[in-house]
Amino acid sequence: MSDTILEARRLTKEFKGFTAVREVDLKVARGSIHALIGPNGAGKTTCFNLLTKFLEPSSGSILFNGHDITRERPAQIARRGIIRSFQISAVFPHLTLLENVRLGLQRALGTSFHFWKSERSLLSLNDRARALLADVGLEDLADEQTVNLPYGRKRALEIATTLAMEPELMLLDEPTQGMGHEDVHRVAELIKRVSKGRTILMVEHNMSVVSTIADTITVLQRGAVLAEGPYDEVSKNPQVMEAYMGSTEGQLQGAHA
Repeated sequence: MSDTILEARRLTKEFKGFTAVREVDLKVARGSIHALIGPNGAGKTTCFNLLTKFLEPSSGSILFNGHDITRERPAQIARRGIIRSFQISAVFPHLTLLENVRLGLQRALGTSFHFWKSERSLLSLNDRARALLADVGLEDLADEQTVNLPYGRKRALEIATTLAMEPELMLLDEPTQGMGHEDVHRVAELIKRVSKGRTILMVEHNMSVVSTIADTITVLQRGAVLAEGPYDEVSKNPQVMEAYMGSTEGQLQGAHA
């Protein structure tokens, strides 16, 4: 099997004459954490939406495990094992943590809409759901209503529900956005922990997170790839440094601090 799990070839998206993503070539290595970064307006979100099929490309192609998925719908690529976690926490607030994860497990089994089945039939999923909650450090809160969780813990729960669908490729959209320093560190550690045996592609604005956990970084500017490589290499690239100067996201240098 190829070392490349996801590949974009000359991926382009135009909106009424404006080119948001311009001929992007991207290769995500199997088993890696790959970060997509760039200043505000660089095209990160548009590119991410193209890769997850929430937008159709104007031109170019997308391959997953060597299969062309360019024209497939989001539900089709989810069945292939590409699962996206959203920028805004996508969990059910009035269900317990256990129930949220169990729904993810049901979806993976293809029984999501079997409403006529008794709740007892779901109890067999509880052990697996509790194990997933343990993976993200939430096992003690299994029976808590999700609405009562602080924001950072909701993001951890969202990662657990994403894991429940057994992704081969996890796509994380700004996983630490809006978090305080302590939650950022906790979620970064969590992403690193759950990445074992999986591939993760993430859009992330926090350079301390990217510098700590990403194996490869692709930098976008004005919709095109500006640079790519490990953090130490990319952070010293003069073009990348210039692109980030004055950016609200901060300079790349000193991100470890």
